[in-house]
Amino acid sequence: MSDINARMEELRKVIRQHEYRYYVLDEPLISDQEFDKLMRELVRLEELYPELVTPDSPSQRVGGEARAGLSTVVHRTPLLSLDNAFSLTDLQAFDRRIRKAVESSYMAELKIDGVSIALVYADGMLVSAATRGDGLLGEDVTPNVRTIKTIPLQLRTPVARLEVRGEIFMPKSEFVRLNREREEKGERVFANPRNAAAGSLRQLNPRITASRALAAYIYDIIHIEGENIDTQEQALAFLQAQGIPINPAYRLCSSIEEVFEYCRQYEEERHNLPYEIDGAVVKLNQYGPRQELGQTAKSPRWAIAYKFLAEEKETIVRGCELNVGRTGIIAPTALLEPVSLAGTTVSRASLHNFDLVRDKDIRIGDTVVVHKAGDIIPEVLRPVVEKRTGGELVIAPPVHCPSCGSRAIRPEGEVAWRCENLNCPARLIESLVFFASRDAMDIDGMGPALMEQLVARGLVANIADLYDLDQDTIASLERMGPKSAANRIKAIENSKNQPLHRLLTALGIRHIGHKTARTLTGVIKDMESFQTITADELAQIPEIGPKMAESLVSFFREPHNLAMLERLAAAGLNLEETETTESGGPLGGQTFVLTGTLESMSRSEAGEKIMALGGKTGSSVSKSTNYVVVGLEPGSKYDKARQLGVKILSENEFLALLYESGA
Repeated sequence: MSDINARMEELRKVIRQHEYRYYVLDEPLISDQEFDKLMRELVRLEELYPELVTPDSPSQRVGGEARAGLSTVVHRTPLLSLDNAFSLTDLQAFDRRIRKAVESSYMAELKIDGVSIALVYADGMLVSAATRGDGLLGEDVTPNVRTIKTIPLQLRTPVARLEVRGEIFMPKSEFVRLNREREEKGERVFANPRNAAAGSLRQLNPRITASRALAAYIYDIIHIEGENIDTQEQALAFLQAQGIPINPAYRLCSSIEEVFEYCRQYEEERHNLPYEIDGAVVKLNQYGPRQELGQTAKSPRWAIAYKFLAEEKETIVRGCELNVGRTGIIAPTALLEPVSLAGTTVSRASLHNFDLVRDKDIRIGDTVVVHKAGDIIPEVLRPVVEKRTGGELVIAPPVHCPSCGSRAIRPEGEVAWRCENLNCPARLIESLVFFASRDAMDIDGMGPALMEQLVARGLVANIADLYDLDQDTIASLERMGPKSAANRIKAIENSKNQPLHRLLTALGIRHIGHKTARTLTGVIKDMESFQTITADELAQIPEIGPKMAESLVSFFREPHNLAMLERLAAAGLNLEETETTESGGPLGGQTFVLTGTLESMSRSEAGEKIMALGGKTGSSVSKSTNYVVVGLEPGSKYDKARQLGVKILSENEFLALLYESGA
């Protein structure tokens, strides 16, 4: 008995750890199937040895915990979880239990793999949105949910009170876009769309949630006043009539065999859906029989979740390829023995970053388990350690960039290793386009299409090569005549006179944007000084943090970058700050905050004009802010300005102020 008890304690401990990583940190280490396997073993042992069941066992809980930073909401009706079925035999056993007590048809619906949500409408208006949490206490995410465009803020027909439950999810296409963006920034990627949805929904800043294309399907009415609804079919029709999104892929079934047919159909078709599902939910259609059957402390007796088997395959890691992204991030990709997975042949899988490789202990020569995250992205889940022969090779972080040979670095606090060489062939086109952009060197007409031609023909292999181009060379390119070529050469020549802060911006140094470049060149007046300054000295400059300082020092220690700067100097570019900000100018001592989109100029151009007249720009509104300039679709800064009584300028009023100040 002591061995059994020890095993149960071990299972509880392991499950709690995985629950914490899943519900609180949004960083699962194992798949749903592995988690379910651990939970099933614990439940089976507790059924065999009920005297060993403890009140704090994970089997006695509904879900996760509320996350620090978000306020909690008490659910008026507990949001229960569902028991699971994994086969026709399990469904038939569920059906037999039902038929002993009641008669009812079944409603089969897809089980969206997202975040469970409870919405409350009062007098037809959305007043509350909360995650399930532990079933009794959830997290208040109302401001974030209000940003999800598919969820109506107002019902079509006012209802005194309506409480519904559904699932917020991230479409597969948005999951791919978001992970690509995070990988380019050197941030941790999300393991799957569910975790991406959870991380997006539980942001403390609703603007982050709004930037991600979350969607929702509502599937249950928890409570309603003033309407009589007797079946799930009626409930779905009512929700749809109110403009609340429901998943149309539901089916009314008269037998459990029809339910199983529905489950098998969507298990095959799930890879073609635009969102991820991990099973189907089977529930009694009639509400009356539901009330007769009731519920346990954990789950309703009238519903069950049919869980699909995850499509996972074993294959062998034959090698590891290093790829350099447009921002210089060096990412490992596993080269796999080809394997058929979710309808396609997979021979490559991103390993994302070397921390993940280390944590999962993936080695060249390993037999590994692979699947498709979000049914799209091939991913190595784990090595099959028991199949190791001893000849496997550890995948080590890079010492040098595989594309240009520059020293690979890992900035403090980041997960990614990077190439700092701005002219690395793997990131050259993006560097060139940014260098020529309006807020940088402002070389008119030198856009992506032209830069791609120049690189493809071998005419430009370095930013400094732009200043070696002549009119005949540019005229020889596609869709380029003599007049267009002459305009491009003129724009390149004019860019040589740009002040140092624009050149510093154009170099694309991480964490150094236009405003920071202005701050830096207000203190450091020539490019040569940047090459010798230390991180400690940089940190003494107001608004320059440790990450900015480290990034600058790293950039100016890279030999390829220094060689490029020598060529730019030889080409005649201005390497000194020629613009000065006079604190005693017409706008001296005045602080401006810009919000929304300006039609007459970009916000960075507006900031330049303000600083040229002696003013300052800020990123947040406070009592010390003098003006908030409001463009189209202003954000929360506009609301904050109204709260604090800060003077608000329309774009026309701002232009008039600039004119009066001599701009």
